[in-house]
Amino acid sequence: MRTIVISLAVTVFAAAAVAQQGAPEGVKTYSSASDVAALQAKAKSDRKGDAPLVVERILQLPPYNANLEYRASIGPASIHEKEAEIFYVIDGGGTMVTGGKLQNEKRTNAENLSGSGIEGGTPRKLAKGDFLVVPENTPHWFSSLDGSITLMSLHVPRTGGGTH
Repeated sequence: MRTIVISLAVTVFAAAAVAQQGAPEGVKTYSSASDVAALQAKAKSDRKGDAPLVVERILQLPPYNANLEYRASIGPASIHEKEAEIFYVIDGGGTMVTGGKLQNEKRTNAENLSGSGIEGGTPRKLAKGDFLVVPENTPHWFSSLDGSITLMSLHVPRTGGGTH
């Protein structure tokens, strides 16, 4: 009986300690609507000069990150060679071009390219509530904005395989 009571006490104390620690470092699995609104306000106030993009972290569960992207001017075009990117428009609107060929292509790091724009491609008008998936290795670029646009972007590492 004494062993059972001691085991139960140790279990309760261990559970309480784990609960107090919260999520492990680098993990954030929930953000409320008010958290996202606060991140949007922060991004707007943190924008320096005419910077085209301010990024704030919404959620994080490595290797995945959901980011808030606040765009108030046209920035460079991108290719993510090993990640698909999923966009959800939180607020505002603009035209995203996908496909085509990067203009003035430069390597930004081991897995990404950037350029001054896109030649060709398919323009899509995006507005609040829209979703868009950009497959890995696909040029993408906001060619115009309706004032500004706030997005949730999720980079998804891809390892190949078929589509569903």
